[in-house]
Amino acid sequence: MSRTLSEVSRGETVRLAGVDSDRRTIRRLAEMGFTPGVAVTVLQTSKGPILVAVRGARVAVGQTMAGAIRVAPAGAGTGS
Repeated sequence: MSRTLSEVSRGETVRLAGVDSDRRTIRRLAEMGFTPGVAVTVLQTSKGPILVAVRGARVAVGQTMAGAIRVAPAGAGTGS
């Protein structure tokens, strides 16, 4: 089942499966730690940005960008 980061509930941990966006955005997300297989925990959701923990850092992701980030259950895939 495919879903996006914007659909993940607060407190849930998922793995990044991919990003449906342009190369510049994909590169920028990778610079912030969003690489395939990485664990991402949703810390806070709201109508504004979503606050997540990725690689030990807290990152705010806008709703549009979160909608482009495909995720899988935390037990799926590989990576760190």
